[in-house]
Amino acid sequence: MIVEMRTYTLQPGTVGQFEERFGAALAVRAKLSPLAAFWHTEVGPLNRVIHVWPYKDFEERTRVRAESQKLQGWPPNTREFVVEQKSEVFLPAPFSPKLEPRQLGGLYEIRLYTLKPGGIPGVIDRWSTAIADRVKLSPLAFAGHSEFGGLNRWCHIWAYKDAAERFAVREKARKEGIWPPKGGQPGQTLVQENMLVVPAAFSPLH
Repeated sequence: MIVEMRTYTLQPGTVGQFEERFGAALAVRAKLSPLAAFWHTEVGPLNRVIHVWPYKDFEERTRVRAESQKLQGWPPNTREFVVEQKSEVFLPAPFSPKLEPRQLGGLYEIRLYTLKPGGIPGVIDRWSTAIADRVKLSPLAFAGHSEFGGLNRWCHIWAYKDAAERFAVREKARKEGIWPPKGGQPGQTLVQENMLVVPAAFSPLH
């Protein structure tokens, strides 16, 4: 499986209108392949929406996207709101949960790390030994590394009930030595970014 994460920066004050039009048109697009999740940012870079599309492989993505351009009513009429569009394709880690409709939390944290070239295998190995204890504290929604778009990127998405739970979980994980995974060479992580995002009403992942 591959996972495409499309991030759009919108004009201030237009997120609600964008979501309304996107949600109204989604049923047409979903006939070709399912949407996994749709969020807008609450903390971090503002006026962003993130929609996540899983595909079996790159061939399916190419075929579905070509067919979607022929649909009546898709893409939604939202271009007037868009300032910037970015797309990245990720390969799920072996321990990443499936992206399927379910209720995980009212607040999600998307963390994106840029690593030194060659650093991804080591991260996967270290996480594999520690992830079972970490997910007892709060659910992991997705983890994987970039294949197209920005390279050497590690994406992990966590679900929480709210910001207070996020703080409590992260503090507990740190104090008890549960997380972050131990090991690794200093300097392997070059850049760390995060966003706190809220699911749209129509998002399959809540």
